[in-house]
Amino acid sequence: MRHPSRLSHPFRLSGLSRLLVALAGALLAAGGLTAPSALSTASAAEPAAAQPAATAPPPVLRAEGNKLVDAQGATRRLLGVNRSGGEFACVQGWGVFDGPVDDASVRAIADWKANTVRIPLNEECWLGTDNIDPRYGGANYRSAIDQLVQRVQRHGMTPVVELHWSHGQYTGNSAGCHDVHASCQKPMPNARYTPAFWTSVARAYKNDPEVVFDLFNEPYPDRATPTTAEAWTCWRDGGHCPGIGYEVAGMQDLLDAVRATGAKNLVLAAGIAYANDLSGWLRHAPHDPAGNLAAAWHVYNFNTCADEGCWDRTLAPVAARVPLVAGEIGENTCSHGFIDRVMKWFDDRGLSYLGWTWNAWDCSSGPALISSYDGTPTPFGIGLRDHLRALAP
Repeated sequence: MRHPSRLSHPFRLSGLSRLLVALAGALLAAGGLTAPSALSTASAAEPAAAQPAATAPPPVLRAEGNKLVDAQGATRRLLGVNRSGGEFACVQGWGVFDGPVDDASVRAIADWKANTVRIPLNEECWLGTDNIDPRYGGANYRSAIDQLVQRVQRHGMTPVVELHWSHGQYTGNSAGCHDVHASCQKPMPNARYTPAFWTSVARAYKNDPEVVFDLFNEPYPDRATPTTAEAWTCWRDGGHCPGIGYEVAGMQDLLDAVRATGAKNLVLAAGIAYANDLSGWLRHAPHDPAGNLAAAWHVYNFNTCADEGCWDRTLAPVAARVPLVAGEIGENTCSHGFIDRVMKWFDDRGLSYLGWTWNAWDCSSGPALISSYDGTPTPFGIGLRDHLRALAP
């Protein structure tokens, strides 16, 4: 989701983790990248948190027909929250995260009975391009992200790492910014950096199959191209898409980059219209040699496809064929009447959903689930918290 208003929020920083070995050479070879900073990771990090009590690890998930299943073949659902911050703090130059990501804050998410945390990323920060402060980019950024991933896993929750903000100058219809850098949501990923980003992420986690990959947050090529058909072709195949001034990396390009590393992790691919339109997803789905691909969809009360009739027409056919994950659900009303309807529709069909967002912002300026990182819910967040707790065994 795009939230211009949140950029004026008084942010704070944090971050810590192990270094991802052998990335530097590959990243430098991708072009336009800086060498890893000599700055100690610990110098930009918060103190190490105490280890949590033993918790069962999250499942290794696989797409089987239209279900997500674990290693024993049991059906699973991704139910949880988004933890925003890693997409914007670093490129704005003041940190890695917005608010704490220590063990206590992750435990608070688990206390809602969430089983999944989606973690938005910034490709320039991950790759360490020249425009990023090295304290918050490259090896330091990757370390901070990885430490959060590990904390999520230690609390038995599935981490979903997702590319949110990316490089590429777009000044057309619905442009979030005119900056070439990864400082806002772009209509599509770019050929210059995004395949290198996913190659790097996949190498980091290919031996950690509990981690799920979400290829690109909210594609909106339909705002740039003359027709919806051209938008879906751009979405899958990339290249020189009408109305987009940079070379696009399509979903097939990104999936190919992931699978070329040997990674078999579950991959999510979101549709067009800010991930709210899946009408062409089945016809244009990228080919996955690993057979481990799911559709992603986002919905807010102000989206076009925001009622049961549209969900029956456009989502149900997709959900009948492949696993469907609502990577973001929310509303800007500071209440939960709309997401209650979304959750019911998804519960009735055994589908997955994640609330936006686990950040202590004013829920009247955007869908914020909490007012404090101890897990105190906003009036909006109460609906998701109580629903997740009611679903828990």
